[in-house]
Amino acid sequence: MRPAILAGATGLVGSGCLRLLLGDPAYDRVVALVRHPLTETDPRLEVRVIDFEQLGGIDLPAGADIFCALGTTIRKAGSQAAFRQVDYEYPRALALRGAASHARQFVLISSVGANAESGSFYLRVKGETERAITVLPFHAVHIFRPSILMGARAESRPAERAGIALTRLFEFALAGGLRKYRAMPADVLAAAMLAAARQAQAGAHVYHYDEICALAKS
Repeated sequence: MRPAILAGATGLVGSGCLRLLLGDPAYDRVVALVRHPLTETDPRLEVRVIDFEQLGGIDLPAGADIFCALGTTIRKAGSQAAFRQVDYEYPRALALRGAASHARQFVLISSVGANAESGSFYLRVKGETERAITVLPFHAVHIFRPSILMGARAESRPAERAGIALTRLFEFALAGGLRKYRAMPADVLAAAMLAAARQAQAGAHVYHYDEICALAKS
């Protein structure tokens, strides 16, 4: 048994991760890093309301598996700089603190098409985040690259809903190498993240649609 650390527990995927972590006997303690208090209660749940600007200075339990479900959109963040803060600076700071506390694994939600050399700002930031984390001395780094996420969000995202509708409409055409662009149910992604952590295969791993679905069923 070991501790789990979850950042982004109130989000679409993070909330699913939290429920699964609290039901997983592999973890004797679940530390949720959040901006606001949670309604969930559990003897093993430790809720830490923090300022994410101060992630670099927090104390983390040693030997943990870290699940990072942090993320936003440029529209919601308000600017490219604010988006980069949430999607690059925060995960990187969390990973650095985790490495310093000898965390065992880091599980990251990225994006299909992530590439540190991409001409797309969004995909470039995602790729830079992956690169910053994979060089750290974790036993394993698990990077998940879903396409559009499906699930009930607290906030309205009209563009995302439209993208999901189009993806579902033309899903039949997303075959072969295009399968990785299929819309991903948030609960499937959450289940796959925990499955990867349970398998704990050493090294850096990248998962797309088919690999994510297979993990979730394992």
